[in-house]
Amino acid sequence: MGTETCDDAGVYRLDATTALIQTVDFFTPIVDDPYDFGRIAAANALSDVYAMGGRPLLCMNILCCPTKTMEHSVFRRVVEGGLEKIREAGALLVGGHSIEDPELKYGLSITGLVHPDRVLQNSGARAGDVVLLTKPLGTGILSTAIKGGLAEPETERALVELMATLNRLPMEILNGDEALHASVHGCTDITGFGLLGHLHEMAAASGVSIHLDRSRLPILPGVRDFADMGIIPEGCYRNREFYRQWVRSTLPEMDSMELIAYDPQTSGGLLLAMEAAAAESLLEALGLRGYAPECAIIGTVRATDPGLLFLA
Repeated sequence: MGTETCDDAGVYRLDATTALIQTVDFFTPIVDDPYDFGRIAAANALSDVYAMGGRPLLCMNILCCPTKTMEHSVFRRVVEGGLEKIREAGALLVGGHSIEDPELKYGLSITGLVHPDRVLQNSGARAGDVVLLTKPLGTGILSTAIKGGLAEPETERALVELMATLNRLPMEILNGDEALHASVHGCTDITGFGLLGHLHEMAAASGVSIHLDRSRLPILPGVRDFADMGIIPEGCYRNREFYRQWVRSTLPEMDSMELIAYDPQTSGGLLLAMEAAAAESLLEALGLRGYAPECAIIGTVRATDPGLLFLA
């Protein structure tokens, strides 16, 4: 698997029972604390492996250092934060590369493993599936509010912990139950293109339409209020400009709920197209395992209007 359907990682079959997952992701800081930045950037990169149904194996650091304007201790803390998440994922840090750069950037190149018959793609959604989301929306809007000094410290702390949460547990539960895993037909994660952008990729790759119920979208506390105030990141407007040609919405023009659906996410949740009964079982299992982020079944998959999204 390569770039044909905009999947989250490349996959290369080694033999009948083993395939490699390859991915890379890095970006500039979205929080002030360097340790938290490292945790979030690593969780975001690791998510691509989980979105393909695999487990991370080996990681390499990618670090751009503004050595003329920052203390070296900052770079160390970033890498230490990343290492915390690598270890939590059960993977190994085996090296990396750093360069001098005017702006701090950090992320990971990751090799994962998956059985060739258990690879999940964004192109497998089927008519009759429901769509389950494993994290609430609004990280871009909330980050913008925090940068503007409009959010309380406890809001920032909750946002950091959400973005640093691995997508490991939902995939571990699925991989530990053959019947549950078999019920999943499509998977991706939500990052910079927002909910609607990544759902369009899934719908187009699968030749289906996806119908969303706005009342069921899990949203971070305070996000709707900030969106109503116009606290919207530029990336949200860019996503809307590009993807709205595939969106059919009954909401008023520039409604805050629609903008939240376009909001670019950092280390967002998994989007799973799966059988309805299995989705309910997964939600129950996540609750029993103490999974903190809010999860929800947010829509359905239909055979008509391939590639289109309906928001009502």
